[in-house]
Amino acid sequence: MKLRLLFASPLFFVLAAQLCFAGATQDWAGQYTDKKFLGGRAVFQLTIEQSGSAMQVSFDAAWVDAHGAAPEAEGPAKVSGNTLTFTFKDTFDNSGTGTITRVGNDILVTINPTHVVEPRCLAFYGKNMRLKRVAKK
Repeated sequence: MKLRLLFASPLFFVLAAQLCFAGATQDWAGQYTDKKFLGGRAVFQLTIEQSGSAMQVSFDAAWVDAHGAAPEAEGPAKVSGNTLTFTFKDTFDNSGTGTITRVGNDILVTINPTHVVEPRCLAFYGKNMRLKRVAKK
């Protein structure tokens, strides 16, 4: 009888919802990378951070031979189902939007620049870029 009362309790449903929501959003946080980006000619790194309900995406990319532009960007993010959407502004004043989708432990990132000031950064902004989660040490 007591077990039945527990499951019928509004407190049970609130706690269960909080656990489900917390788990879904916490799984996004972490560092992701592709050290062989663009056929091994570049490196791309992305970090998803969360503080309470606020989320932020930051990323940077660079050519391995250090030529050209090496943008660093950040912006706010929000979860919608299995997708994280974000806006960004980079160190060259390019800006735009992006989406991140889970693929197992990895993510697929699409970056859409909407305002381009420095076109040399465009090589790093593409569709369905697969990044691997960096193992926690």
